[in-house]
Amino acid sequence: MKKHIAICGLDCNRCDAFIATQKDDDKLRLETARDWTLRHKRKEEDYPPLKPEQINCRGCLSSGPLFLNCQTCKIRKCGLERGFENCKECEDYKCSVLVKLQSRFW
Repeated sequence: MKKHIAICGLDCNRCDAFIATQKDDDKLRLETARDWTLRHKRKEEDYPPLKPEQINCRGCLSSGPLFLNCQTCKIRKCGLERGFENCKECEDYKCSVLVKLQSRFW
Protein backbone atom coordinates (compact mmCIF):
# COMPACT_ATOMS: atom_id res chain seq x y z
CA MET A 1 0.00 0.00 0.00
CA LYS A 2 1.28 3.45 -0.93
CA LYS A 3 2.35 5.59 2.04
CA HIS A 4 -0.13 8.36 2.85
CA ILE A 5 0.99 10.93 5.40
CA ALA A 6 -1.34 13.69 6.58
CA ILE A 7 -0.16 17.31 6.70
CA CYS A 8 0.27 16.98 10.47
CA GLY A 9 2.42 13.87 10.09
CA LEU A 10 -0.15 11.22 11.01
CA ASP A 11 0.10 7.99 9.02
CA CYS A 12 -3.21 7.64 7.17
CA ASN A 13 -2.43 3.97 6.52
CA ARG A 14 -3.00 3.34 10.24
CA CYS A 15 -6.36 5.19 10.34
CA ASP A 16 -9.46 2.98 10.31
CA ALA A 17 -11.47 5.52 8.29
CA PHE A 18 -8.75 5.58 5.62
CA ILE A 19 -8.42 1.77 5.63
CA ALA A 20 -12.20 1.26 5.41
CA THR A 21 -12.37 3.64 2.46
CA GLN A 22 -9.45 2.03 0.64
CA LYS A 23 -10.91 -1.46 1.11
CA ASP A 24 -14.58 -0.36 0.84
CA ASP A 25 -15.09 -2.31 4.06
CA ASP A 26 -18.56 -1.71 5.54
CA LYS A 27 -17.88 -3.97 8.53
CA LEU A 28 -14.83 -1.87 9.47
CA ARG A 29 -16.89 1.30 9.00
CA LEU A 30 -19.49 -0.01 11.46
CA GLU A 31 -16.87 -1.10 14.02
CA THR A 32 -14.99 2.20 13.71
CA ALA A 33 -18.14 4.29 14.11
CA ARG A 34 -18.98 2.40 17.31
CA ASP A 35 -15.42 2.55 18.67
CA TRP A 36 -14.85 6.24 17.95
CA THR A 37 -18.27 7.17 19.37
CA LEU A 38 -17.53 5.26 22.59
CA ARG A 39 -14.05 6.75 22.83
CA HIS A 40 -15.43 10.29 22.74
CA LYS A 41 -18.21 9.51 25.20
CA ARG A 42 -15.62 8.23 27.68
CA LYS A 43 -13.96 11.62 27.46
CA GLU A 44 -17.35 13.24 28.14
CA GLU A 45 -17.13 15.35 25.00
CA ASP A 46 -20.23 16.64 23.30
CA TYR A 47 -19.92 14.36 20.31
CA PRO A 48 -22.93 12.96 18.42
CA PRO A 49 -22.86 9.24 17.59
CA LEU A 50 -21.02 8.48 14.37
CA LYS A 51 -22.73 6.61 11.58
CA PRO A 52 -20.89 4.04 9.46
CA GLU A 53 -21.49 6.12 6.32
CA GLN A 54 -19.43 8.92 7.92
CA ILE A 55 -16.36 6.67 8.11
CA ASN A 56 -14.83 7.60 4.76
CA CYS A 57 -11.52 9.34 4.11
CA ARG A 58 -8.90 9.33 1.37
CA GLY A 59 -6.44 11.48 3.33
CA CYS A 60 -6.24 15.20 3.92
CA LEU A 61 -4.20 15.86 0.78
CA SER A 62 -6.84 14.22 -1.41
CA SER A 63 -9.86 15.85 -2.99
CA GLY A 64 -12.04 13.71 -0.73
CA PRO A 65 -13.95 12.24 0.77
CA LEU A 66 -12.62 13.38 4.14
CA PHE A 67 -13.60 12.26 7.62
CA LEU A 68 -15.45 14.94 9.64
CA ASN A 69 -12.45 15.85 11.79
CA CYS A 70 -10.25 16.11 8.72
CA GLN A 71 -12.74 18.44 7.03
CA THR A 72 -12.51 20.93 9.90
CA CYS A 73 -8.87 20.38 10.91
CA LYS A 74 -7.08 23.68 11.63
CA ILE A 75 -3.73 22.15 10.76
CA ARG A 76 -4.96 20.89 7.40
CA LYS A 77 -6.45 24.30 6.62
CA CYS A 78 -3.24 26.09 7.59
CA GLY A 79 -1.04 23.75 5.57
CA LEU A 80 -3.21 23.96 2.46
CA GLU A 81 -3.39 27.76 2.69
CA ARG A 82 0.41 27.90 2.87
CA GLY A 83 0.83 25.33 0.08
CA PHE A 84 2.50 22.69 2.28
CA GLU A 85 2.16 18.93 2.02
CA ASN A 86 3.60 18.53 5.51
CA CYS A 87 4.02 20.75 8.56
CA LYS A 88 7.79 20.11 8.48
CA GLU A 89 7.92 22.54 5.55
CA CYS A 90 6.71 25.37 7.81
CA GLU A 91 8.95 27.89 9.55
CA ASP A 92 6.65 27.55 12.59
CA TYR A 93 7.09 23.76 12.69
CA LYS A 94 5.93 22.29 15.99
CA CYS A 95 3.52 25.16 16.61
CA SER A 96 1.22 24.83 19.63
CA VAL A 97 -1.72 23.68 17.47
CA LEU A 98 0.34 20.83 15.98
CA VAL A 99 1.78 19.80 19.35
CA LYS A 100 -1.71 19.69 20.90
CA LEU A 101 -3.07 17.49 18.09
CA GLN A 102 -0.08 15.16 18.07
CA SER A 103 -0.28 14.72 21.85
CA ARG A 104 -3.73 13.14 21.35
CA PHE A 105 -2.35 10.50 18.98
CA TRP A 106 1.26 9.83 20.05
